[in-house]
Amino acid sequence: MVEPDKKIREELSRLRAEINRHNQLYYRHDNPEISDAAYDKLYDRLLEIEHEFPQLIAPDSPSQRVGAAPSGRFEPAVHRVPMLSLQKVTTGEEFAEFDRRVKEFLETEDDIEYVTEPKLDGLAVELVYENGIFVNGSTRGDGTIGENITANLKTIETIPLRLSESTAARYPLLEVRGEVFMRRSTLDTLNRTLEEQGVPPLANPRNAAAGSLRQLDPTVTAGRNLIFHAYGISATDLEGLGSQSAVIELLEHEQFEINESINTAKGVEQVATTFARLDEGRDSLDYDIDGMVIKVNRFDQQEVLGQISRAPRWAVAWKFAAEQVETVIEDVIFSVGRTGAVTPVAKLKPVRVAGAIVSNATLHNQDELERLDIHLGDHVLIQRAGDVIPDVVEVILDKRQPRAQRPKFPKNCPSCGSGLVRPENEAAHRCLNVACPAQLEGRLFHFASKGGFDIEGLGGKLAYQLIGEKLVTDPGDIFSLTSEQLLLLELMAEKRVANLLDAIERSKKTELPKLIYALGILGVGEAAARLLADEFGTFDNLQSADIERLEQLRGIGPVIARNIVAFFANSGNRQMISKMREAGVAFPKHQATQQGQLSGKSFVITGTLSRPRNYFKNLIEAAGGKVSSSISASTNFLLCGENPGSKREKAHKLGVEIITEAQLEDFL
Repeated sequence: MVEPDKKIREELSRLRAEINRHNQLYYRHDNPEISDAAYDKLYDRLLEIEHEFPQLIAPDSPSQRVGAAPSGRFEPAVHRVPMLSLQKVTTGEEFAEFDRRVKEFLETEDDIEYVTEPKLDGLAVELVYENGIFVNGSTRGDGTIGENITANLKTIETIPLRLSESTAARYPLLEVRGEVFMRRSTLDTLNRTLEEQGVPPLANPRNAAAGSLRQLDPTVTAGRNLIFHAYGISATDLEGLGSQSAVIELLEHEQFEINESINTAKGVEQVATTFARLDEGRDSLDYDIDGMVIKVNRFDQQEVLGQISRAPRWAVAWKFAAEQVETVIEDVIFSVGRTGAVTPVAKLKPVRVAGAIVSNATLHNQDELERLDIHLGDHVLIQRAGDVIPDVVEVILDKRQPRAQRPKFPKNCPSCGSGLVRPENEAAHRCLNVACPAQLEGRLFHFASKGGFDIEGLGGKLAYQLIGEKLVTDPGDIFSLTSEQLLLLELMAEKRVANLLDAIERSKKTELPKLIYALGILGVGEAAARLLADEFGTFDNLQSADIERLEQLRGIGPVIARNIVAFFANSGNRQMISKMREAGVAFPKHQATQQGQLSGKSFVITGTLSRPRNYFKNLIEAAGGKVSSSISASTNFLLCGENPGSKREKAHKLGVEIITEAQLEDFL
């Protein structure tokens, strides 16, 4: 086996950190920073490296995950059966290849019957019915643990709160899955209301649905007119339900709303025809879709096909081709983000693409700018295809003006004039000046965000004024603001000032994970902040941790470890932390969120159990335990079913305690 060199390992670490960050932005904050195409480039490179060096595949790699971890704003909810992601295809040839693999696996030459359904652009959820009563509802989260949003889901009119007596008697436990989304017309009405209130409009129906569903106040969700479309259940072994189409019939009978475009299709040709018909009619729909989901209809065939690490082999998402539109690059500006990354942004002649007026497109970094060979005044093709941030696909060279000029990537920060650097193994150029005004504005906004100190009323416009008037030189100054200072600012009347100061005072009593996240350490999102809080318990312990200790933590790795150490080594950041302490900000101790009888215990699972192994794995991990695939002297327990094989023998030799399902239940 070929061993990877240091450069490959560092690239892999950087890719994992970057992909995890973009997963957080997309799945948890509904605020993607890059397009689907740019994300796919990163993800495909990750898969390429892991395929070449399989020994580098880690359990916490993004390739082994389904989505992003729950935000922590709601109680965690464990999915009894994981909610898997889907593989994707983009052409008829690719779907035909998927169909060929299905037939090969099933050892048949007969046409496969599929169920096809629109791929709704909303938020996937699971509804749990016990004895016919809706008792629990959750987001998909990371596929195994989601967020409990039962109260909010109960406000959606298309979700039945009770099933029929016959279904309740036949299926005492029924887990229904589907998508929550917002209609385009509903978003238009909502945005008009928000604009009248002086609140920025929501970007698109998906963001609106996801944000509405995660409101801490269910009455807000109730006013957003969300829709739920059911498309399946978690179990494939219920009596009388041998296929996906039989499940759809049951759900319709129970008054769930089913998408009008769900169909059955036999063989590649019928599926392709159905896809073409859906693609042709999607602009006339009052809701967003970004493709078609295709599932093998029969559950016995699904069972034979099984799954790979993060997706079933019996289903695929056929994505629509990206809509491409021609426009003109009028200028290229260079934007500085809160982490100091300098991003070239194309200013476009406004054009409508994928349902939205677009006037900006990201060019990502210097490498991409040069690869595209962008000149000012170029005619270009851009695509959005459901993305929030459009991409420039290519330049139309035969329309280029003879004397068109190339934009020059700056050597100095456009905001503060400091020299830019390009860290090793990174594509981005960065400004390292902690006092850079552009970074400071972004840092303030991040600092005061929901995941951070949650200071209501401290938005982008106010942050801009505070910096401009030199009332704030770093986020620590927020806690020392006075009413006299704030009243001098534009649009800051007495009532608004009083509300802001109250919010600032309340925010001082924070939690350690929120405090860590608010600092804006490069690569440390909400999930990493909670992990660090769980591991170190106090802020001082984290601040004094060295790279070696940090690198050992699952989910951190060498790149983020270096970022953390560098952050606390910076004198400006230490000064900011001192200001926060002096102003009375709490630096509380933290009790790890994963605790209980299994905290710190290591398990291995073997043999045939009463339920799938993932079910027991999820239970153990939710209670703080860890599950490994191989047994060693450090293993605490071997969960043993029938026909255990050699692992039981090895456990005896190593003195590892062997337990049954019943004993595990006693622990829990």
